[in-house]
Amino acid sequence: MRRFIAGIALPGAVVSTLVVGAAPPALAAGTGHTPRSVPPSTTLTGHDLSYPQCGTVFPTSPAFGIAGVNGGLANDVNPCVGQSSQYPSYQQSELYWAVASSTGGTSQPKASLYLNTADPGNTYNGTPVADWPTSSLASDPYGSCTTTASGLGQNSTACAWQYGYNKAQQDMSWVASAASAIDAQGPPVGVSSTAGSYPWWLDVETVNTWQTGTSGKAMNVADLQGVIAALTQAGALVVGAYSTSSQWTSITGGTTSASGSLYGIPDWVPGAKTLSGAKSNCGLASFTGGKVTVTQWSGRPDNDYAC
Repeated sequence: MRRFIAGIALPGAVVSTLVVGAAPPALAAGTGHTPRSVPPSTTLTGHDLSYPQCGTVFPTSPAFGIAGVNGGLANDVNPCVGQSSQYPSYQQSELYWAVASSTGGTSQPKASLYLNTADPGNTYNGTPVADWPTSSLASDPYGSCTTTASGLGQNSTACAWQYGYNKAQQDMSWVASAASAIDAQGPPVGVSSTAGSYPWWLDVETVNTWQTGTSGKAMNVADLQGVIAALTQAGALVVGAYSTSSQWTSITGGTTSASGSLYGIPDWVPGAKTLSGAKSNCGLASFTGGKVTVTQWSGRPDNDYAC
């Protein structure tokens, strides 16, 4: 998984959407040619791909595949998660690769998705965040997201929850559009457009945009809870976190009661350099209080081990 500052939308910024036949943002270099096959690994391990791998050689026959939904920011789409004008063939889709190429044989489903998360607050570096909410759903567990005298949504847990909820809705719509565009080409394997068909991993890293301090961590937690709420309401049965113990603690406050419904979700742990290191990391203490279920070790693309 590649690490970049995760999304904020400033005034005048264009938030990308994936539309069949429309050109997505040019976030990654690509040739537009169908990726060539590479020999499958003899080890029952998986890989994760996202926009840096667009237009490159995709691994053949992974045990499981994890496809990135975003293009490096919470506000933009991975241009090759599905069909686009830049990558028009379903064979260039990382979502299709995960669904159609994976062989199974591990504790992980053949195909999973991951998304960038962020909590910029209602302003970032003194500039209002354009897509920060000014109202919230009645189901918002933190109450009502209201506006300030200046017309901005409050920098509150209620608004942060709604922000996370909205981002997850956006990601699910991109996946649905990607699946529809793939299936419209009549590939040998169909791709589901429903959120409940995939486990979802939330990328929670300090290089992303987060609020700080005690109150900021509470809003970060609310933001992530909003993401999980939207995904689970749409039918997702498994939602986990990609992070490390130090980063998770810095962003959420750790595995204390302050983490609320984040406590106990599955962990995907990066940091290993080798397969043996990834296997060893399965024994690490969970940063969420749940269970380490997937570990990653570096490669091109990155490799993943199902604990």
